[in-house]
Amino acid sequence: MNLAKVSANGQITVPVEIRRLLGVKEGDKILFFRNDKGEIVIDNASESAILNAQNAFRGVAENLGNPSEDEIQSWVYDVRYGKEE
Repeated sequence: MNLAKVSANGQITVPVEIRRLLGVKEGDKILFFRNDKGEIVIDNASESAILNAQNAFRGVAENLGNPSEDEIQSWVYDVRYGKEE
């Protein structure tokens, strides 16, 4: 069990063992959320964001007919800057 003390400013120091398990280092952000059981969970925000994005895009390429890298870059350009007419 690891214990952390809350400062007067509401800050905590995450114990080194927990930082290692989460893979967080100085400057990283930590995500706090409540799970389905009502428990508060902490996670590495960067790692979670990447995994969520990967899950969201899973199967998209197959549904689009396995586009080439150039086609995907073109779509990204269109979304960012608007379609060229």
